[in-house]
Amino acid sequence: MNTIQKFQELLKNLFQFESSDLDFGIYRILNYKREMIEKFIEKDLVNKVETAFARYKDKRIEDIQQRLEEAKRKIIDTLGNSALTPTGELKPEYKDTPVGKDYLSIKAQKEEAEKIDEIKLQVFNDLYNFFSRYYEEGDFVPQYRYSIKGHKYAIPYNGEEVKLYWANAEQYYTKTGLLFRDYAFFTDASKSYKVLFRIVSAKEELGSNKATKERFFILDDEKPVELEDKTLIIRFQYRELTDEEVKHYEVEGGSNTAKQEKINQKSYEEILNNLKELSLKGFLIQNKNDKPLLLYHISRFTAKNTKDYFIHKNLKKFLSEQLDYFIKSEVLDIETLEKERFLDKHITRAKVVREIGSAIIDFLSQIEDFQKRLWEKKKFVLKTDYVITMDRIKEWTDDEFYKELIDKVLRNKEQLEEWKELGFGDIKDEKDLEGKKFPLDTNYFDEEFKLKLLEKISEKYDLDDVLDGILIKSENWQALNLLLNKYKEKVQTIYIDPPFNKEQDADYLYNVRYKDSTWISMLENRLRLARDLLSDKGSIFVRCDYNGNMYVRLLMNEIFGEENFRNEITIKRTEGKSRTEGLSYSIATESLLFYAKSEKQYFMIPSRKTDFYKNMLVLLERLKKDEEKLEVVKNLFKEIFWIDLDHRPGERTTSSVVNVFGIEFKAPAGRHWLYNQNRIDEAIKKGKVRIVCVKCEVPYYSTISKCEICGKKEFKIQIFYDEESLTTNWTDEMSYAQSNFWGIKFPTENSEILLKRVIESTSNQGDLVMDFFLGSGTTTAVAHKLKRKWIGIEMGEHFWTVVLPRMKKVLAYDKSGISKEKDVKEKYNEKTAGGFFKYQILEQYEDTLDNIELKENKKALELFKDEYLLKYFLDYETRESPYLLNMESLKDPFAYKLKVNLSEVGEPQEMVVDIPETFNYLLGLKVKKIKARENDGKRYLFILGEKEGKNIAVVWRKYCDDWNEEDFKKDKEFIGSELKEWQPSIVYVNGQSVLTPTMGEIRYIEPEFKRLMEE
Repeated sequence: MNTIQKFQELLKNLFQFESSDLDFGIYRILNYKREMIEKFIEKDLVNKVETAFARYKDKRIEDIQQRLEEAKRKIIDTLGNSALTPTGELKPEYKDTPVGKDYLSIKAQKEEAEKIDEIKLQVFNDLYNFFSRYYEEGDFVPQYRYSIKGHKYAIPYNGEEVKLYWANAEQYYTKTGLLFRDYAFFTDASKSYKVLFRIVSAKEELGSNKATKERFFILDDEKPVELEDKTLIIRFQYRELTDEEVKHYEVEGGSNTAKQEKINQKSYEEILNNLKELSLKGFLIQNKNDKPLLLYHISRFTAKNTKDYFIHKNLKKFLSEQLDYFIKSEVLDIETLEKERFLDKHITRAKVVREIGSAIIDFLSQIEDFQKRLWEKKKFVLKTDYVITMDRIKEWTDDEFYKELIDKVLRNKEQLEEWKELGFGDIKDEKDLEGKKFPLDTNYFDEEFKLKLLEKISEKYDLDDVLDGILIKSENWQALNLLLNKYKEKVQTIYIDPPFNKEQDADYLYNVRYKDSTWISMLENRLRLARDLLSDKGSIFVRCDYNGNMYVRLLMNEIFGEENFRNEITIKRTEGKSRTEGLSYSIATESLLFYAKSEKQYFMIPSRKTDFYKNMLVLLERLKKDEEKLEVVKNLFKEIFWIDLDHRPGERTTSSVVNVFGIEFKAPAGRHWLYNQNRIDEAIKKGKVRIVCVKCEVPYYSTISKCEICGKKEFKIQIFYDEESLTTNWTDEMSYAQSNFWGIKFPTENSEILLKRVIESTSNQGDLVMDFFLGSGTTTAVAHKLKRKWIGIEMGEHFWTVVLPRMKKVLAYDKSGISKEKDVKEKYNEKTAGGFFKYQILEQYEDTLDNIELKENKKALELFKDEYLLKYFLDYETRESPYLLNMESLKDPFAYKLKVNLSEVGEPQEMVVDIPETFNYLLGLKVKKIKARENDGKRYLFILGEKEGKNIAVVWRKYCDDWNEEDFKKDKEFIGSELKEWQPSIVYVNGQSVLTPTMGEIRYIEPEFKRLMEE
């Protein structure tokens, strides 16, 4: 294989020619242009080199020829015509003269320039050496590489004292799930058959029958092979093996890779045995890379599922800078410059390497930038539903609606069955619902009922204000990215327990097979978004173990600032009964890294010492039998507010008025406060003081005059003591839950007492708490019990089996966990439970890839010619794809469809997505009111919200191109009548309209939607 062929083979690998028969994801895009790409590699590239050299050659020869003619004239002027032979050769006797030496030197340069072809191969070798250094084991790995003596890599460094850098820095970690959705390939170039690998759920729980902890890809035991027309569907399960299966696949020993290879061979044989179509069999047994085609793809499929994937954030900049360094250090290195007599050919070589290298970089970065665009695009909300307890519905709506609801509920078998599964018993009639806080799920009812429920609630209350929380099923980067516009700087406390970077699989319900660099990238991507969501007064806690705490600390320093580090808290991992094995101690603890967003952080150390209020309660209990004394104590309790700080003699004051958080407290007539205002201000700064309701300890806010929970108008000053505060040693309590309460093995479930400490120390009631590695849902459960608002994000399938049922039970009243704590009972009990939250499913990156549609743009091809493939084809040919925003489809926002997969396994389906809710997030709208209407046979949805202090109305309706003047008039009148009461400052509307500024400033949704989606 010559140098040119060697480089062409490398490019085929970089451009993934190995995947030319695949028909899913980014492979489909590359295969769509396979012929053009192949032409570029096989012909255009060589022609570019030839053209570039010809251009440089002609220019250099022209320049040298001019210099040679000038030197020739000097020879004649100095030595005469006889110094040259008729052929232009300098006679030997004149070679040592100054003009003779100059002439011979220039003549030699011309001869060298005319032999430029010999360095063309060096150019291909240079290009191979450059691009191959970023290609490892079938993957493109962009890392800063330098070939200075002894150093293969170099870290980008700008003088920092300590710099954290890792192999996958400046990249997005994009593996959003453990498994591929679908893996498809064609049997041959003419696409005679399509073969589709699909992963399905195991039909039965193996339980104690499991013989392996590790999971493997095996053929589905129910319907492994199915031929539909010209598509062969092969179904796999991904699970542990039984004892019987271990024997069947002969995998008693060896590595996991070796075991999977044995299983693949058996699967291959079983699939062929199940096939009756001889022509299809013929295709599947043909060789590809020394394996039968089917076995090759099974092996690739199982291997690819265990790899991690990245997208570079700026590949063109990275490779261009690296190419520039490569040329200076290796093409025009000092040794070459010293040895070579003639440098022109190497300057030409360097310019051609830069030109051809830049063209290849253009193509690679076009593909990478397109994937980055798909990744960063704000994702659609696929589905939104609400969970609300029956008592809230009764309180927030009217009798007529509630009566109608009761009738619907009693006829709804799915809802009744779920309540039974949640442990609420059989619900047979209205009496069984009286006084209950059963959580109603709108998923079991039609869209009309859901909208009517929201409208009824919003007649009295602003929707977002009364929502307790949000659950989102999504890969967490995509969820955080969508939430950003609406919740930027609004989250008070973040707690995350990410999967640890262990070398082996842990017994988790999600993938933990991250190497350190991959793991750091995964965290870094998400923590940067988390920081933007955190308020200036906010705090974040990251749980980690010994594998990762050194990395997390440096990463948190980089993102949140070293000055905002607060503590490394030690938490109890085990009961301490583990035996020491080998040459090290058993691991009994893990860490919580605690950072603030800024110096404005809110922090209040929970005290274990009783304050004045609690002492008074004890006294009241003792005096219950002595009515006279009891009355005196009650009156004292209502009137006296005092602060008992660590006493300092001589600091008593005669002040009768003190100011706490902007509120003036007057001492009873004839009495004085214990300490002066300076001491009180000092205590406030140290987080020792807060004002709360005397009954339920809800914090006082200056905007309210009574408790939001119980309605009382009596408040107390709560006191905290330094000497009894928590330290960084939290090993007095277990940090993992000790019970299997949710009926599923979830060993990494955080304990509620741990989250109670985190949340209480850094937030007040009503503040927003977030966890974007939600796991079993402990953070959201505790936040709800402590009367905080909450957002939980989880991508695993246990979202449905663990998280959602758990939060429904918490709404109804969950007696477990911190519910047993005395101080929690004051806030969260059978009477005060209940709630209202929404849960949503988001479009994922893989869904976006599935919805790419390419349409050739001949005008752009004619305009850009050769550069069209290298720089522009993806931008022009995907403009009408629904993955971004199909403007035409927004004419009917209630029927906008995408092809999506709602779970990790199974078949994708086309479904109507939630366009209005998606736009609410994009716009950053705080939703207040909602109403659904129909007018003249047309469906309308009105949403009133608030942004930046302005009331904003969003109007959705099905718009038709054939509307006439009368249609527009009716549309305007109807919208005007519905918005009259709201009086919005800005009105967004989809489609065309004749709305006038008298209704508010009119803006059209489509351009704003598109802009915000890619912002």
